[in-house]
Amino acid sequence: MTRSMTGHARAETRAPWGALAIEIRSVNQRFLDLHLRLPDPLRFLEADIRQAIGKRISRGKLDINFYFNPEAASTTEVAVNTDLLKALDEAMNQVHMTMPGVLSPNALNVLQYPGVVQQPELAQDDVKTDVLALLEQALDQLIESRAAEGERLAAMILERCETIEGYAQQVREVIPQIREAMEERLRKRLDAIDVEINEGRIEQELVMFAQKADVDEEVDRLESHIAAVKQALKSKQPVGRKLDFLMQEFTREANTLGSKSQGIETTNISVELKVLIEQMREQVQNIE
Repeated sequence: MTRSMTGHARAETRAPWGALAIEIRSVNQRFLDLHLRLPDPLRFLEADIRQAIGKRISRGKLDINFYFNPEAASTTEVAVNTDLLKALDEAMNQVHMTMPGVLSPNALNVLQYPGVVQQPELAQDDVKTDVLALLEQALDQLIESRAAEGERLAAMILERCETIEGYAQQVREVIPQIREAMEERLRKRLDAIDVEINEGRIEQELVMFAQKADVDEEVDRLESHIAAVKQALKSKQPVGRKLDFLMQEFTREANTLGSKSQGIETTNISVELKVLIEQMREQVQNIE
Protein backbone atom coordinates (compact mmCIF):
# COMPACT_ATOMS: atom_id res chain seq x y z
CA MET A 1 0.00 0.00 0.00
CA THR A 2 1.39 3.38 -1.03
CA ARG A 3 1.60 5.84 1.83
CA SER A 4 2.03 9.58 1.67
CA MET A 5 4.31 11.40 4.10
CA THR A 6 1.58 13.96 4.79
CA GLY A 7 -0.86 13.26 7.62
CA HIS A 8 -2.32 14.28 10.95
CA ALA A 9 -3.39 12.42 14.09
CA ARG A 10 -4.57 13.19 17.63
CA ALA A 11 -5.22 10.81 20.53
CA GLU A 12 -6.24 11.57 24.13
CA THR A 13 -6.47 9.67 27.39
CA ARG A 14 -7.20 10.27 31.08
CA ALA A 15 -5.37 8.20 33.67
CA PRO A 16 -4.84 8.20 37.45
CA TRP A 17 -1.67 10.24 36.87
CA GLY A 18 -3.32 12.95 34.71
CA ALA A 19 -4.64 13.76 31.26
CA LEU A 20 -2.56 13.43 28.10
CA ALA A 21 -3.10 14.31 24.47
CA ILE A 22 -0.71 13.46 21.62
CA GLU A 23 -0.89 15.38 18.34
CA ILE A 24 1.21 14.43 15.30
CA ARG A 25 1.66 16.40 12.09
CA SER A 26 3.64 14.88 9.26
CA VAL A 27 5.06 16.36 6.04
CA ASN A 28 7.49 15.09 3.42
CA GLN A 29 11.17 14.77 4.23
CA ARG A 30 13.97 12.76 2.68
CA PHE A 31 14.64 10.88 5.93
CA LEU A 32 12.81 10.38 9.24
CA ASP A 33 13.02 13.67 11.14
CA LEU A 34 11.36 13.70 14.57
CA HIS A 35 10.59 16.87 16.51
CA LEU A 36 9.32 15.94 19.99
CA ARG A 37 7.81 18.44 22.39
CA LEU A 38 7.66 16.63 25.71
CA PRO A 39 6.69 18.13 29.08
CA ASP A 40 9.36 17.73 31.74
CA PRO A 41 7.58 14.93 33.68
CA LEU A 42 7.56 12.76 30.53
CA ARG A 43 11.10 13.38 29.30
CA PHE A 44 12.27 10.06 30.72
CA LEU A 45 10.26 8.43 27.90
CA GLU A 46 11.95 10.21 24.98
CA ALA A 47 14.12 7.27 23.89
CA ASP A 48 11.18 4.85 24.08
CA ILE A 49 8.97 7.22 22.09
CA ARG A 50 11.56 7.66 19.34
CA GLN A 51 12.07 3.91 19.12
CA ALA A 52 8.31 3.24 18.89
CA ILE A 53 7.90 5.78 16.09
CA GLY A 54 10.93 4.48 14.18
CA LYS A 55 9.46 0.98 14.10
CA ARG A 56 6.38 2.18 12.22
CA ILE A 57 7.42 5.26 10.26
CA SER A 58 10.41 5.31 7.90
CA ARG A 59 10.32 8.78 6.29
CA GLY A 60 8.87 12.21 6.88
CA LYS A 61 9.21 15.19 9.16
CA LEU A 62 7.05 14.60 12.24
CA ASP A 63 6.08 17.32 14.72
CA ILE A 64 4.84 15.49 17.83
CA ASN A 65 3.31 17.47 20.68
CA PHE A 66 2.50 15.97 24.09
CA TYR A 67 -0.06 17.94 26.11
CA PHE A 68 0.10 16.81 29.74
CA ASN A 69 -2.19 18.00 32.54
CA PRO A 70 -1.28 16.43 35.90
CA GLU A 71 -4.03 18.43 37.63
CA ALA A 72 -6.58 16.25 35.84
CA ALA A 73 -5.41 13.19 37.75
CA SER A 74 -8.31 11.01 38.86
CA THR A 75 -7.55 11.28 42.58
CA THR A 76 -9.29 13.17 45.40
CA GLU A 77 -6.23 13.35 47.63
CA VAL A 78 -4.52 16.71 48.06
CA ALA A 79 -0.98 16.64 49.43
CA VAL A 80 0.14 19.84 51.15
CA ASN A 81 3.75 20.90 51.70
CA THR A 82 3.60 21.63 55.43
CA ASP A 83 7.20 22.83 55.59
CA LEU A 84 6.44 25.46 52.98
CA LEU A 85 3.26 26.45 54.85
CA LYS A 86 5.25 27.05 58.03
CA ALA A 87 7.77 29.14 56.15
CA LEU A 88 4.96 31.18 54.58
CA ASP A 89 3.35 31.69 58.00
CA GLU A 90 6.60 33.01 59.46
CA ALA A 91 7.05 35.28 56.44
CA MET A 92 3.50 36.67 56.80
CA ASN A 93 4.07 37.30 60.53
CA GLN A 94 7.15 39.35 59.68
CA VAL A 95 5.14 41.30 57.09
CA HIS A 96 2.42 42.05 59.65
CA MET A 97 4.97 43.25 62.19
CA THR A 98 6.45 45.61 59.64
CA MET A 99 3.16 46.56 57.94
CA PRO A 100 0.29 45.98 60.46
CA GLY A 101 -2.37 47.09 57.99
CA VAL A 102 -1.67 44.41 55.42
CA LEU A 103 -4.50 41.86 55.04
CA SER A 104 -3.77 38.17 55.52
CA PRO A 105 -4.47 35.82 52.60
CA ASN A 106 -7.29 33.32 52.91
CA ALA A 107 -6.72 29.55 52.79
CA LEU A 108 -7.55 29.28 49.07
CA ASN A 109 -4.97 31.95 48.24
CA VAL A 110 -2.37 30.05 50.22
CA LEU A 111 -3.14 26.77 48.41
CA GLN A 112 -2.62 28.52 45.08
CA TYR A 113 0.91 29.56 46.06
CA PRO A 114 3.44 27.63 43.93
CA GLY A 115 4.59 24.45 45.64
CA VAL A 116 2.04 24.42 48.48
CA VAL A 117 -0.06 21.70 46.84
CA GLN A 118 2.30 18.87 45.96
CA GLN A 119 1.78 16.87 42.81
CA PRO A 120 2.02 13.14 43.44
CA GLU A 121 5.11 11.50 42.01
CA LEU A 122 4.45 9.66 38.76
CA ALA A 123 4.60 5.90 38.81
CA GLN A 124 6.95 5.66 35.84
CA ASP A 125 6.10 2.10 34.84
CA ASP A 126 2.37 2.85 34.70
CA VAL A 127 2.95 6.13 32.90
CA LYS A 128 5.24 4.45 30.34
CA THR A 129 2.64 1.78 29.56
CA ASP A 130 -0.17 4.30 29.16
CA VAL A 131 1.85 6.82 27.13
CA LEU A 132 3.21 4.24 24.68
CA ALA A 133 -0.25 2.72 24.26
CA LEU A 134 -1.66 6.17 23.45
CA LEU A 135 1.23 6.80 21.06
CA GLU A 136 0.35 3.61 19.19
CA GLN A 137 -3.23 4.88 18.81
CA ALA A 138 -1.94 8.15 17.38
CA LEU A 139 0.41 6.32 15.02
CA ASP A 140 -2.48 4.11 13.83
CA GLN A 141 -4.41 7.25 12.95
CA LEU A 142 -1.38 8.82 11.27
CA ILE A 143 -0.68 5.75 9.15
CA GLU A 144 -4.34 5.55 8.14
CA SER A 145 -4.27 9.23 7.18
CA ARG A 146 -1.05 8.80 5.19
CA ALA A 147 -2.41 5.69 3.48
CA ALA A 148 -5.55 7.52 2.31
CA GLU A 149 -3.45 10.31 0.84
CA GLY A 150 -1.08 7.72 -0.62
CA GLU A 151 -3.90 6.04 -2.53
CA ARG A 152 -4.76 9.36 -4.13
CA LEU A 153 -1.13 9.95 -5.13
CA ALA A 154 -0.82 6.41 -6.51
CA ALA A 155 -3.93 6.91 -8.66
CA MET A 156 -2.50 10.13 -10.11
CA ILE A 157 0.84 8.46 -10.87
CA LEU A 158 -0.81 5.44 -12.52
CA GLU A 159 -2.94 7.72 -14.65
CA ARG A 160 0.16 9.45 -15.97
CA CYS A 161 1.90 6.11 -16.53
CA GLU A 162 -0.99 5.06 -18.75
CA THR A 163 -0.59 8.27 -20.75
CA ILE A 164 3.16 7.70 -21.10
CA GLU A 165 2.45 4.17 -22.29
CA GLY A 166 0.19 5.61 -24.98
CA TYR A 167 2.92 8.02 -26.12
CA ALA A 168 5.43 5.16 -26.26
CA GLN A 169 3.11 3.28 -28.59
CA GLN A 170 2.73 6.40 -30.73
CA VAL A 171 6.51 6.60 -31.10
CA ARG A 172 6.66 2.98 -32.28
CA GLU A 173 3.99 3.72 -34.90
CA VAL A 174 5.41 7.03 -36.14
CA ILE A 175 9.07 6.03 -36.60
CA PRO A 176 8.44 3.92 -39.78
CA GLN A 177 6.40 6.81 -41.18
CA ILE A 178 9.27 9.22 -40.52
CA ARG A 179 11.69 6.87 -42.27
CA GLU A 180 9.40 6.67 -45.32
CA ALA A 181 9.04 10.45 -45.36
CA MET A 182 12.82 10.81 -45.17
CA GLU A 183 13.33 8.54 -48.18
CA GLU A 184 10.66 10.39 -50.14
CA ARG A 185 12.26 13.80 -49.40
CA LEU A 186 15.66 12.49 -50.38
CA ARG A 187 14.44 11.16 -53.72
CA LYS A 188 12.54 14.37 -54.48
CA ARG A 189 15.71 16.42 -53.91
CA LEU A 190 17.69 14.18 -56.21
CA ASP A 191 14.97 14.40 -58.86
CA ALA A 192 14.93 18.19 -58.54
CA ILE A 193 18.62 18.53 -59.35
CA ASP A 194 18.34 15.99 -62.18
CA VAL A 195 21.24 13.69 -61.33
CA GLU A 196 21.67 9.99 -61.70
CA ILE A 197 20.36 8.23 -58.61
CA ASN A 198 22.82 5.99 -56.85
CA GLU A 199 20.67 3.47 -55.06
CA GLY A 200 23.59 2.28 -52.96
CA ARG A 201 24.25 5.80 -51.72
CA ILE A 202 20.58 6.29 -50.93
CA GLU A 203 20.59 3.08 -48.92
CA GLN A 204 23.61 4.31 -46.95
CA GLU A 205 21.89 7.60 -46.15
CA LEU A 206 18.75 5.79 -45.03
CA VAL A 207 20.77 3.44 -42.82
CA MET A 208 22.54 6.39 -41.20
CA PHE A 209 19.21 8.09 -40.65
CA ALA A 210 17.72 4.92 -39.18
CA GLN A 211 20.60 4.66 -36.72
CA LYS A 212 20.16 8.28 -35.60
CA ALA A 213 16.39 7.90 -35.27
CA ASP A 214 16.43 4.46 -33.63
CA VAL A 215 14.60 4.90 -30.32
CA ASP A 216 13.38 1.33 -29.86
CA GLU A 217 15.69 0.88 -26.89
CA GLU A 218 14.46 4.08 -25.23
CA VAL A 219 10.83 3.10 -25.76
CA ASP A 220 11.50 -0.37 -24.36
CA ARG A 221 13.04 1.18 -21.25
CA LEU A 222 10.11 3.57 -20.85
CA GLU A 223 7.73 0.62 -20.85
CA SER A 224 10.02 -1.24 -18.43
CA HIS A 225 10.01 1.74 -16.05
CA ILE A 226 6.21 1.91 -16.22
CA ALA A 227 6.00 -1.75 -15.21
CA ALA A 228 8.44 -1.10 -12.33
CA VAL A 229 6.35 1.85 -11.09
CA LYS A 230 3.15 -0.23 -11.14
CA GLN A 231 4.87 -3.03 -9.26
CA ALA A 232 6.32 -0.64 -6.67
CA LEU A 233 2.92 0.94 -5.98
CA LYS A 234 1.59 -2.50 -5.01
CA SER A 235 4.31 -3.03 -2.40
CA LYS A 236 3.53 -2.89 1.31
CA GLN A 237 7.01 -1.51 2.00
CA PRO A 238 8.07 2.17 1.68
CA VAL A 239 8.78 2.81 -2.00
CA GLY A 240 9.41 6.57 -2.17
CA ARG A 241 13.15 6.29 -2.81
CA LYS A 242 12.69 3.63 -5.49
CA LEU A 243 10.06 5.75 -7.25
CA ASP A 244 12.34 8.77 -7.07
CA PHE A 245 15.07 6.76 -8.82
CA LEU A 246 12.60 5.63 -11.49
CA MET A 247 11.62 9.24 -12.16
CA GLN A 248 15.27 10.00 -12.90
CA GLU A 249 15.36 7.10 -15.34
CA PHE A 250 12.14 8.30 -16.99
CA THR A 251 13.68 11.73 -17.48
CA ARG A 252 16.81 10.23 -19.03
CA GLU A 253 14.81 8.30 -21.64
CA ALA A 254 12.65 11.31 -22.47
CA ASN A 255 15.76 13.47 -22.99
CA THR A 256 17.36 10.83 -25.22
CA LEU A 257 14.16 10.51 -27.20
CA GLY A 258 14.16 14.27 -27.75
CA SER A 259 17.81 14.35 -28.82
CA LYS A 260 17.20 11.58 -31.37
CA SER A 261 14.04 13.16 -32.72
CA GLN A 262 13.93 13.47 -36.50
CA GLY A 263 10.39 14.78 -36.77
CA ILE A 264 7.94 17.16 -35.15
CA GLU A 265 5.82 14.25 -33.89
CA THR A 266 8.57 12.70 -31.78
CA THR A 267 9.74 16.14 -30.61
CA ASN A 268 6.24 16.93 -29.35
CA ILE A 269 5.98 13.55 -27.68
CA SER A 270 9.30 14.12 -25.93
CA VAL A 271 8.03 17.45 -24.55
CA GLU A 272 4.77 15.87 -23.36
CA LEU A 273 6.70 13.07 -21.69
CA LYS A 274 8.83 15.55 -19.75
CA VAL A 275 5.70 17.35 -18.52
CA LEU A 276 4.12 14.08 -17.34
CA ILE A 277 7.34 12.91 -15.69
CA GLU A 278 7.72 16.20 -13.82
CA GLN A 279 4.13 15.91 -12.58
CA MET A 280 4.85 12.39 -11.32
CA ARG A 281 8.11 13.47 -9.73
CA GLU A 282 6.29 16.14 -7.71
CA GLN A 283 3.84 13.52 -6.40
CA VAL A 284 6.62 11.02 -5.65
CA GLN A 285 8.28 13.57 -3.36
CA ASN A 286 5.36 13.05 -0.96
CA ILE A 287 5.48 9.24 -0.92
CA GLU A 288 7.07 7.42 2.01
